[in-house]
Amino acid sequence: MRKAVAVPAGVAGLGLAGLAYASVIERNWFRLRRFDVPVLSPGQRPVRILQISDLHLTPGRARLINWVRSLAALEPDLVVNTGDTLAHPDAIPAYLRAVEPLLDRPGLFVYGSNDLYSPVLKNPLRYLWRTSKGDNHRRHIPDLPWTELGAAMRDAGWHDMNNAIARLKIGELDVHVGGIDDSHIDHDRYDMIAGPAPTDADLRLGIMHSPEPRNMTRFADDGYQLLLAGHTHGGQVCIPFYGALVTNCGIDRARVKGLSRHSTAWLHVSAGLGTSPYAPARFACPPEATLLTLIPRLPS
Repeated sequence: MRKAVAVPAGVAGLGLAGLAYASVIERNWFRLRRFDVPVLSPGQRPVRILQISDLHLTPGRARLINWVRSLAALEPDLVVNTGDTLAHPDAIPAYLRAVEPLLDRPGLFVYGSNDLYSPVLKNPLRYLWRTSKGDNHRRHIPDLPWTELGAAMRDAGWHDMNNAIARLKIGELDVHVGGIDDSHIDHDRYDMIAGPAPTDADLRLGIMHSPEPRNMTRFADDGYQLLLAGHTHGGQVCIPFYGALVTNCGIDRARVKGLSRHSTAWLHVSAGLGTSPYAPARFACPPEATLLTLIPRLPS
């Protein structure tokens, strides 16, 4: 009888230890990932893009705020925020403190659904059979200060790329950028930026929050060379040697984070830096920012 009780107790103990690790240690184990991306023409000088995503920031996340501040030491040529920055109505001062050393760099941003709608308590197991796409459709009035968030970044000189295009200099590169708002809440309007990206640009860069294949294919067909996205959290809770259980969007599990290809374009999906306050755990999927070094491609 004692053995029968001991086994469940041991399993429960392992479960509690795993939860403690996921919510206390790994959730705060921030990492910088680095990739070289061969998209430039031969002879062009490399440039560095710092991508941050999915902070889901609340005012009390001092460790996260300070870690993001430390990224300024990388001296990136461009900073790209791929959305889901907020998780609390009072988080804008915390975010501006986090990125303050980066705001004098050229920057781009798009929104995620959680920049408009505050997180709600829900059963995380349902992600195994559905995405969260419908959750915010039942909420018609945004309750987070997304307009103030955008205004603060625009005031710093960052480009608002929600269903917009821009042309800017990054180092010595002439860069054309196309961006879309969050497809997870059907705010994406690719038709507003559709058409061949100008071939006289040194780099054609597409950014979005959620990596939906239908939009990624349109970017690639229009000649964009590098696509940046977030949203997936890399699966957030993964199984070692197997990977993500879900992606929470249309992309396949194999490309839930990291650098890959989509048709003729390079794709980078960030696993992001935060979590919902109601699901504050990561397992086998540490929070991350990414430094992408764009380098010349090999001569064909």
